[in-house]
Order: sequence, then structure tokens, then C-alpha cells
Amino acid sequence: MTDPLAHLLRVLDLEALGAVEQASAGALVGDDLFRGESVHQPNGRVYGGQVLAQALVAAQRTLADHASRAPHSLHGYFLRPGDLSVPIDFTVERLRDGGSFSARRTHAVQHGRPILSMITSFQELQGGAELAGEAPAAPAPEDVPSAADVLGGIDHPYARHWSDDSAFELRHVDGSLYLRPPAPSERQLVWLRARGPVPDDPFLHRALLLYACDQVMLEPVLRAEGVAWPTPGLSVASLDHAMWWHRDVRVDEWLLFEQTAVSAQGGRGLGAARVWSPDGRLVASMGQEGMIRVPAADAR
Repeated sequence: MTDPLAHLLRVLDLEALGAVEQASAGALVGDDLFRGESVHQPNGRVYGGQVLAQALVAAQRTLADHASRAPHSLHGYFLRPGDLSVPIDFTVERLRDGGSFSARRTHAVQHGRPILSMITSFQELQGGAELAGEAPAAPAPEDVPSAADVLGGIDHPYARHWSDDSAFELRHVDGSLYLRPPAPSERQLVWLRARGPVPDDPFLHRALLLYACDQVMLEPVLRAEGVAWPTPGLSVASLDHAMWWHRDVRVDEWLLFEQTAVSAQGGRGLGAARVWSPDGRLVASMGQEGMIRVPAADAR
């Protein structure tokens, strides 16, 4: 893949198929229907952030009469693993169009069964009170090792994916989880940026932030356990994702993820994040719960 970002932008440009004429799993007659392909992943499964972003794009495409409305929140549930070998169909139910807000329910469907169900709310740009807090202190991204610095020269599918094939560059302030267990901590700071310029479309930048964040949302839980990604027997899968956009964002500028491990129990972990722009503005907040099965300590 010579240009991962360009490929991702093509994947997010869904094909419009019109209205659903016959009800099927996850769809109602009259729902808007779209279709999309997938970005290759070394684990052979569809990346969850991709399905979230595509579902958001599908929902936004149904706002023809309210095109100025931007997504401000969503909640999605991952229901089944995605199949990389077949397209994904997205059905959108138009729940409501009010004076200021619109709501859409989107199902991502493969093999006649939903793999994701998501509700998104959109809002007209409006004025109001401003409150954002303060960004945490962090070294400049230029002073933090990149994934390429850590994984460069390692001939392994995951190493190539994280260092070269991803549309986004990640820089972990206190060391990554790529190779070895980190010092246990319930907090994590990560710099993130797209690997090239992105068109000046505010909605596209919001969709790309949704795509990118799924890469790191559960890492604080692993870090709190002192567990690295290559740990033998480790099993991780996203269960649901909630997100709130507070302000416009540019993903081709460095963004600081301030992350915490909220809880871990019952084979599940909850990670939370606040995302800060380079000038210290809070642009988004998000939370994700996932299945996290960590092998016994003597097997690590």
C-alpha cells in the first residue's frame, strides 16, 4: 500500500444504492442503503474504527436537507466480527429531523446479519457557553519516538502495519505497548496525526478522528495491567464505542489523546479519552468498553 491515507479516503467514500426495497437483517423497507469496502488488516478482521467511520458517513449522506449539521455524538455496538473478503452494506433509518438536531440509526450488515448498530446525533452550529478545561502537559510530538522508530526493520505483518501501512502516525509519550510490557499505569498520553494532508471538509475530519481513535482506546486498560500487545494468549475485542465531538478538529495536525483506564472486571475493560488540539482546545471525548482476556501471570 503506497498511500494508506488515500486508500482510506476511498474506502470512506461509500457507494449509494438507494432505498431498501425488501426488508433484511438490520434493515427496514425504505431505509437508505450504502455499500463500502474494507482496509486490509493483518489479523484478517475488519477494523472496528473503519466500520464506525463508514456508518457515520452513511448517516451523514442522508442529511441532504440539513447538510450544515455536524455530528456531535454517537453510540455504537459491535455485534459480530467483520469479514474482510466481502463488502459491508450500511442501512440508515431517519429517526428524526428537528429544528436544530437530526438523529440517524445505522446498521452495518454482512452475510445478512448486522455487525454494528449505531445511533448518531447531528446539530446545527450554534453559540453557547464555553468550557473545556486545560490540556495536560506533554512533550512535543517531535520529541517522542514514533511507531517507525520502535518497529522499523522488524519483518512482521503487525510491525509493518503499525509503522508503515497505517493512515495515522502514533507516538506514545511513556513508551508504546508494541514490543514489551509497560510500567503499570492507569493513564496514557498519545500523539496522533494523519500521514498526510486531508481535504478541508470539517465532517471528513470528524469521521477520520472516529476511525483513528479505535486503535488506542483500550490500551490504558492493558497498560494498567502491565500487558503488551504481543502477550501470548491475549484476546481483545471492542464491544461498544461512545463519542462526543465538542469542536471542529483537524486530523492532519497533531492531536493529544489524554487517556485513562476507568475500570476492568469480568473480562471487560473500559477506556476513556479526551482529545486536545495543538493549541490546547478540547475537541472530543470518547469511551470504549472491550472484552479483554489476559492470560495468567505465569503464562506472560
